[in-house]
Amino acid sequence: EVQLVESGGGLEQAGGSLRLSCAASGFTFNEHAIGWFRQAPGKETEGVSCISTTDGVTHYADSVKGRFTISSDNAKNTVFLQMNSLKPEDTALYYCAIRSIGLATLTVEDYPSWGQGTQVTVSS
Repeated sequence: EVQLVESGGGLEQAGGSLRLSCAASGFTFNEHAIGWFRQAPGKETEGVSCISTTDGVTHYADSVKGRFTISSDNAKNTVFLQMNSLKPEDTALYYCAIRSIGLATLTVEDYPSWGQGTQVTVSS
């Protein structure tokens, strides 16, 4: 059974930093892609960043490029999202998700398995 558990969310001031973690189990950490998505109240879920465990290719939403960095520790089956220079508009419930092919995308519909999410709140 595939399980994804997010952690690291919390309350931070604008300009601050948070580091999210996604711990995965139930699969070998290759030939997969992991994505970070977020959903703010009243808004659609949007892709934030993603990484392929096959070739290491990454993608970022324009809104976070230059501020957020995705990385993976394959030995620990864990993906991280380092979030710097946080803005109030980054406030959302952040999810990690996995797909069983190694092409990393920011498309919600491409990912069949999701974690329960971790809340990030950025105060102004």
